[in-house]
Amino acid sequence: MKNKLRSSFNTRQYMLSSDFEVFYYSDRNFKTLNPHSHDYYEFYLFIEGDITMEIFRSNGESQLHKMSSGDLMIVPPGTSHHAIMNDPTQNYRRFVFWISKECCKSLMQESVDYMYLIQKAEAFHKYIYSLSPAEYHQVEYRFLRLLEEISSDRYGSSTARHLCLCDLILTINRVIYDNEHIDAKSDEVSLFQNILSYVESNLDSSLSLDEIAGQFFVSKYYVSHLFKDTLGISLHQYIIKKRLAECQSAITNGESISKTYERFGFRDYSSFFKAFKKEYGISPKEYQTLYSH
Repeated sequence: MKNKLRSSFNTRQYMLSSDFEVFYYSDRNFKTLNPHSHDYYEFYLFIEGDITMEIFRSNGESQLHKMSSGDLMIVPPGTSHHAIMNDPTQNYRRFVFWISKECCKSLMQESVDYMYLIQKAEAFHKYIYSLSPAEYHQVEYRFLRLLEEISSDRYGSSTARHLCLCDLILTINRVIYDNEHIDAKSDEVSLFQNILSYVESNLDSSLSLDEIAGQFFVSKYYVSHLFKDTLGISLHQYIIKKRLAECQSAITNGESISKTYERFGFRDYSSFFKAFKKEYGISPKEYQTLYSH
């Protein structure tokens, strides 16, 4: 699905829309842009690549941040910034979301809850946050939903786009707000994080819903709802995404495709091939040929 929603990059740094624009970029041999600023707000979710973000303060001083997967950046109007390409040969993937000041004012009339991060960026010059894998998947899911709705012409698409827009902005604000206002993790959050750790450590096993629920002595229905409510996807979908990410990393580094898919829990090549092509838009062999180091 991601490949279908991919945007072709251009150097335009102004909005064509009066409210918002959203992009999913995947580039190779990307050239560093000159420092620039906008008259709108930019939200940026980094996925992969080897870049350093440089953000300039009003006094001319700059701060450098080596971007890691899951880093989220919010840049207010008038703040100069650019991405420095450390290794242009690496694939550079990110979500970019632009929203006008007028659209923000309109949303603020609905609720001030949409403005938490924007206000922090403007008042305290706090621009970059690091998301956990679970938080990243929550935000990624909302980006993809918005992109998918924009690309469709179904009945009620205008209303659906607004709902997706609000959901994306509120989720981004909520994730950061919760991180900054938690004194102690709830039992539910602890359980969720423990399940994520268990999945990551046991990708080579079957990892069925029954097995995981039994491992943590909870109902499988509870686990199922926990993942759906937190990530917007099922436990099975999360496991597939995690396995594919590990396979993608391994084959990019030159490992054997046949050994890789077995090592990370796919029982046969056919199911691995279908899942990989659905996620990345091309076959494992094509991906390895394109992006191998």
